[in-house]
Amino acid sequence: MDYQEEKQSTRIRNEYMADVELLSKYMNWFEKKSGQQVSSFYDGEEDQKLIQIPVYDSNLLAFIKDAKKTKLMDRNYRYVYTRYKIKSVDDELRLLKHAHLKDIDLFKGILSSYVMRGQSKSAVWSDGVKSGVFLELMRRMTALFFSTNLD
Repeated sequence: MDYQEEKQSTRIRNEYMADVELLSKYMNWFEKKSGQQVSSFYDGEEDQKLIQIPVYDSNLLAFIKDAKKTKLMDRNYRYVYTRYKIKSVDDELRLLKHAHLKDIDLFKGILSSYVMRGQSKSAVWSDGVKSGVFLELMRRMTALFFSTNLD
């Protein structure tokens, strides 16, 4: 790694370390829940049926709330999907597995996509857990940000 890349990696670490640290506390929960359903529907009592209302795991809602507070949110996440030609969950997972610190825009784009799209279609949040995207995102980010060698 040349001096410029090392300098860029250090800058990225300094800028986003606190945010990654905040979100990393959810990694164990994602490991336990990955591939599972983390929401259910409430439709009222037996004798009074209502419109079904989604109910989400409190850890997922806390993660989303914390993620919204970070500098990792990028309203232009659609451009990241275009730049990396992301069309499916498999594309997201493949790119995350091979991402480096310099690909911080990829991390931000995928996280932002799930968090922001979930604000209008909350099932997206559950999909992020069930598909393993949140888990892979957190695994890769914590591995890169907390490793001792600059990547």
